[in-house]
Order: sequence, then structure tokens, then C-alpha cells
Amino acid sequence: MKHPKAECEELVDVILPFAEQMLLEYGEFHPFGAAMKVDGEVVSVSALDGRDFPPAVDMIQLLKDSYIKAARDGTYKATALAYDVRVTLSTKQEKTDAVAVSLNHEDGYSVIALFPYKIENGCVTFGDALAQAGEGDIFPRRLLS
Repeated sequence: MKHPKAECEELVDVILPFAEQMLLEYGEFHPFGAAMKVDGEVVSVSALDGRDFPPAVDMIQLLKDSYIKAARDGTYKATALAYDVRVTLSTKQEKTDAVAVSLNHEDGYSVIALFPYKIENGCVTFGDALAQAGEGDIFPRRLLS
């Protein structure tokens, strides 16, 4: 059995190349995700609400809601939600673009991984990844017995 962090890293390996492709083609991307089913199968996840260009915050909430439902139903054991952000790196105090990936696992692992990037000369270059505590809002808290 794999460790929760390792299973979440599998999702990052699916998410990041797609984000890179969208950044190369469009210079941005709409929030999207991937999830690991209980049998280990990784599936892509997207959200549509009928609007052509819904605000990113609406798309993030729609994806989170679908993840929460699937987590409660026992469909998913890990989820990843990617969105484009601007972050301030502590070393330089300047804002930079980053791909944020909110990772959650049924075992309680929750982290937001940030992948700073630059688009130059038709290439996406990622900087050093950063991580911070996640919200832990997808999988229900387990009751202590």
C-alpha cells in the first residue's frame, strides 16, 4: 500500500504536464483537477456550469463540491485541484505566477503545492516547488473511537 503523500504525488504528475500544456497554448488555464479512485485509477476532473467564462473562484468551488460528494460516496481516496495564482516568494518579495495544486487524501494528508513558473521563448520554466498546509476540506474528518 502506498503512502498518502506518494498517491498525491501521482496526481501532481498528471496535473502539472496538463497545466504546462495549457500555459504554452493559452498563457493561462481554468481550474481543473484529477482524482484517484479507491482502486488506484487516476481520472481527470473538470467542471462546467453552463457559462463560457465563469470566474475561477466559481470553478474551484464547483470542483471542490464534486470532490466532497465523491469522497463521501467512497469513490475517491485522493484529489488534486489545480489553479493559476500569483504568489509572493519570501526570498524576493516580488509577485510571480504559480500553479497551485491543492492535494487531499482520505488519510488526512492535505497540502497546497505551489509551482512558480515563467513563460519565456515559448517554454514554461518551473521554479522550486513550495508547500503549505492544505485546508483538509475534501474528506470528512474521522471520528476518534
